[in-house]
Amino acid sequence: MGGKELGTEEQHDGAATLEAEGFSTLIVTERANRLTVRLHRPEVRNAIDQAMVDELHAVCSYLEASPKILILAGTPGDPDTGTKGIFASGADIAQLRQRRREDALAGINSSLFERIARLPMPVIAALDGYALGGGAELAYAADFRIGTPSLRMGNPETNLGIMAAAGATWRLKELVGEPMAKQILLAGKVLTGEDCLQVGLIGELVESAELSVAAEALADRIGAQDPLAVRVSKAVFHTPREAHPVIDTLAQSMLFESEAKFDRMQAFLDRKKK
Repeated sequence: MGGKELGTEEQHDGAATLEAEGFSTLIVTERANRLTVRLHRPEVRNAIDQAMVDELHAVCSYLEASPKILILAGTPGDPDTGTKGIFASGADIAQLRQRRREDALAGINSSLFERIARLPMPVIAALDGYALGGGAELAYAADFRIGTPSLRMGNPETNLGIMAAAGATWRLKELVGEPMAKQILLAGKVLTGEDCLQVGLIGELVESAELSVAAEALADRIGAQDPLAVRVSKAVFHTPREAHPVIDTLAQSMLFESEAKFDRMQAFLDRKKK
């Protein structure tokens, strides 16, 4: 995290590099310990097309080399015009209709969302308006989800003659349990923001105008932790059950030798003495 003050608006070389990619579907901004990526195809409700997939892969490549917290967001609403915010309405249906068996076998969206889920540092999804189909599956891949009362989340794929094949069939069951997952996947149930909070699909419900502030506040809390400890904890959290407790012990042994462990514990002891 570079040792720079948290919250600085200073841009880094990495941000310039990402901007140099000439993104057409994303708006990317970078701060000292986080990257904010806004999906930006408002003319089609941020439908996820091949260009957006490619650009999100470029973001992943950068974050794998330079680990930072990732905030994923959509197009914010505009209270002056009455325009509502939107995360992502799903995959681009015009492109999806043309895809065939070979495209499905390539796992175009599923491989991207799995890559996002495995990023070294936590991923926060800030959700407003529609988060449907592939947009919902992108959100399921995040470590944290914050939503608004306007959020509408679900997987209507079976109504289009396909299935939710980019993580929903297993991530959703882990997140909300089998009965609710079947309501969403098999019966087309679309959840409101309040519904999402009640079933644990989001961890926080805020008004649309406060969504960015809430996402930044969560990133601040994560950023206040030791970055290495967060990275190791996330990796161990997602390790298969049969690898525990051995992996926990090995990971802890590495952290016990880190400089941050000694510095942070000494600071805690010093504060206790006061």
